[in-house]
Amino acid sequence: MPRYATFKPETLRFLNQLARNNNREWFAENKSRYEEQVLDVALNFIQSMHDPLGKIAPRFTAIPKRMGGSLMRVYRDTRFSKNKTPYKTNIGIQFRHEKARDVHSPGYYVHIDPDQVFLGAGMWRPDPDSLAAIRQRIVAKPREWQRAIDDRGFKKHWRLGGETLTRPPRGFDKEHPLIEDIKRKDFIAVKDLALEDATNPRFQQKVETAFAAATPYMLFLCKAVGVRF
Repeated sequence: MPRYATFKPETLRFLNQLARNNNREWFAENKSRYEEQVLDVALNFIQSMHDPLGKIAPRFTAIPKRMGGSLMRVYRDTRFSKNKTPYKTNIGIQFRHEKARDVHSPGYYVHIDPDQVFLGAGMWRPDPDSLAAIRQRIVAKPREWQRAIDDRGFKKHWRLGGETLTRPPRGFDKEHPLIEDIKRKDFIAVKDLALEDATNPRFQQKVETAFAAATPYMLFLCKAVGVRF
């Protein structure tokens, strides 16, 4: 058995076709293709990441289940969205912390769609208590934060992304030297990849290398929100 799981050109081809035919009738007619070319391939990747992730970040989980695991649902929640198309046209995989409640908890992320491929590490839209805890730790441990984001391996692979406030959050000094980081609403690191990387036999190797390089950043966030890394 190969050491690394791979995504297939037909996986991207299916996602491309789904983007052009995002309706229930087309999906029903092509559901067997979705299961073979997208679902099974993604679950195989998650399974292949189980042991490597256990070495990189033992408290984070790779769960190859069709529902309730690391693979995010293909069905979109359209209740509160102006976009009423029923299906996501990307593969979203989140390796969450064992204590995680939802997608806003600490995690590692893999995103593949016909237009972009990227990795994520950190916390997207943390809940108010977690967000406050991260900001407070930056103030209390500025050198620790600086070491995490300035780590040579981290900077080689990752850039800080997400949204920020236009003004300092209430209770924080606007003159603080790290105020731009304190203003962050997301504590997400992003690694952009090329489309062809997704189907490269060494894609999983790149993912593992990047996740390992995110360790200083993830360690800081886990300490801030009170979970073990």
